[in-house]
Amino acid sequence: MKAARNNMLAAGMSNNKVKYSRLAADEDGYIDLQFKRSPPKVPYKAIALAVFLFLIGSLLIIFGALLLSGTIEVEHPDRTIPVIIIGLLVFLPGFYHLRIAYYASKGYRGYSFEDIPDFGD
Repeated sequence: MKAARNNMLAAGMSNNKVKYSRLAADEDGYIDLQFKRSPPKVPYKAIALAVFLFLIGSLLIIFGALLLSGTIEVEHPDRTIPVIIIGLLVFLPGFYHLRIAYYASKGYRGYSFEDIPDFGD
């Protein structure tokens, strides 16, 4: 123990340079700081991915609808329905996460940026 203190003093670190502050405590044993929330971290990568999915899904749905209506000539008409299905599967998660991001940015009750996965950022 004494050797560790000598190493700290030799390295230039002394015990009196550390500043401590007393935490406010109530009589119930809880500390006020444990209930304070940090400012929300905006998951920019996840929102960018949601925008990308939303746009690609929208384009696939529009393209599939044009194929299905006959506006665009199709050699194999049985391949138009899968384009719409893939468009819907890509569109829905993008729309869902964009909606959460919009409501969280506007401060609607019950919506938070914490509801959007951040993919390990």
